[in-house]
Amino acid sequence: MSLFKEFKSFAMRGNVVDMAVGIIIGVAFGKIVSSLVNDVLMPPIGVIVGGTDFSNLSIVLKEAAAEQAAVVIKYGLFINYLIDFIIIAFVIFLLIKAINRLAKKPETAPEKPTTKECPECLMTIPINARKCGHCTSVLK
Repeated sequence: MSLFKEFKSFAMRGNVVDMAVGIIIGVAFGKIVSSLVNDVLMPPIGVIVGGTDFSNLSIVLKEAAAEQAAVVIKYGLFINYLIDFIIIAFVIFLLIKAINRLAKKPETAPEKPTTKECPECLMTIPINARKCGHCTSVLK
């Protein structure tokens, strides 16, 4: 089998295509959540904590020199990304919980009885017994 045919059979398997679709939808969903955090949630939070724009929060470790960029720890962006992650994780948790609730649970078949009652003495006997071991009556 040629390398191209092998690759084609690998790429066209159902689970590979499903994974690719999931990744594409995940990236698009990530952009939506990032916009929700950056454009909707963070501005009011910034106003509550004194008009702070979290994305601009940083610590300068070394100022910019002639040809060197400044060395900066951008902890405000980290806060934004952390909130992104928490929201995405929570939404995925809710989706999985809803999917699990909708999924059919396999029905378990009731166990077959292994014993029965003797019609004469009402003692418990094996289901395949032809004669009661207690009263010796013949069973049908």
